[in-house]
Amino acid sequence: MQYVRLGNTGLLVSRLCFGTLTIGPLQANLPLQEGVAVLRHALDSGINFIDTAKSYGTYRYIREALRYSKNKVIVATKSYDYTYTGMHQSVVEALEEMGLEYIDIFLLHEQESRLTLQGHRPALEYLLEAKEKGIVRAVGISSHSVEAVRAAAAMPEIDVIHPLVNQAGIGIRGGNLDDMLEAIKEAYRQGKGVYGMKALGGGHLISQVEEALKFAFSLPWVHSFAVGMQSIAEVEFNLALLEGRKPPPEVLRHLGGRRRFLHIEEWCQGCGSCVERCPWEALEIVNGRAQVDPGICVLCGYCGAVCPEFCIKVI
Repeated sequence: MQYVRLGNTGLLVSRLCFGTLTIGPLQANLPLQEGVAVLRHALDSGINFIDTAKSYGTYRYIREALRYSKNKVIVATKSYDYTYTGMHQSVVEALEEMGLEYIDIFLLHEQESRLTLQGHRPALEYLLEAKEKGIVRAVGISSHSVEAVRAAAAMPEIDVIHPLVNQAGIGIRGGNLDDMLEAIKEAYRQGKGVYGMKALGGGHLISQVEEALKFAFSLPWVHSFAVGMQSIAEVEFNLALLEGRKPPPEVLRHLGGRRRFLHIEEWCQGCGSCVERCPWEALEIVNGRAQVDPGICVLCGYCGAVCPEFCIKVI
């Protein structure tokens, strides 16, 4: 396993971060012990960095997995809370539900612009106070937006930035892939810890998985990359690519036989952009939300590329 210092935070993290969204109720909803087994395998294999969020519902998996870990594990979590009191409650909840004495990294979840950063200032103030008290070790933001990454890069109180970046630029808001890469470079130059997300574009680059992951791991300004994994085979596949090895045949067989489907998140606003984009007419708006006909959908991913809320994924 390759380990790097996460910017100026002093935290030593693995180049591959375990993204827990995929094992929880918003996606695979694995039984507790099954999800814990996947996490434990990742930790035993040298991954020491876990990404989660209040909204993911995966704290219980992490708590159980950490009970068995012999090594120090870095945990990053996030919250949408924008008030001082709300963020305080989110931090307390994270500590209690994961059984931790402190949170390594706590992020303002999905910041969109300088304005949203200003609007979340009370929550940030709490996190900065928590950092002074040792309850939180590093403070930052996650974002799909070029503007928010640029703004955070210029803020001395921000330690870590978790940006969306993938080889096709799917899901990037307020610019294209080149714009996001320039923003990430600036954050890196400012000493921010940078760990990326959505290397597979929410599942839409699954047909190019090796190329997409190699692109993500090759970015010199991104210290680590959070990749969603929901099976031991996926952990082994991602580790092999990171380490420059050919994935074992049994792993390829397992992944090759897995059925993929289109997942629409509960926060879909029913804007209809995906319906207009789908060339197969597999989507429609029902009761204010997008709904897919799996018998027609070919998992091309075009719908996800135009979703303004990034709520459609191939998983």
